[in-house]
Amino acid sequence: MSRMLTSIFMIGSIGYFAFRFRYRIVNLLLRSGWMRRIAVGSFMSFPGVKNKMMQTVFGGPAERPSEW
Repeated sequence: MSRMLTSIFMIGSIGYFAFRFRYRIVNLLLRSGWMRRIAVGSFMSFPGVKNKMMQTVFGGPAERPSEW
C-alpha cells in the first residue's frame, strides 16, 4: 500500500512540475536543430495543418465568416 502511494505521489509530482515548467521544457527540447526538425515534421503530418499553414503564409483564399 505504501509503495503504491509513493508511486502515485511521484507521478503526480512529475506531472505537476512538467506542467508548471512546460514552456521551458519545450524551449529546451526545440533548441536542438534535429529535434526541431522532427517536431515540425511530425506537426506538419497532421491532416489539414499543412494546408492551413500554406494558406495563411502564402495568402490563399481567405475564409470569410458567414453573413447573416
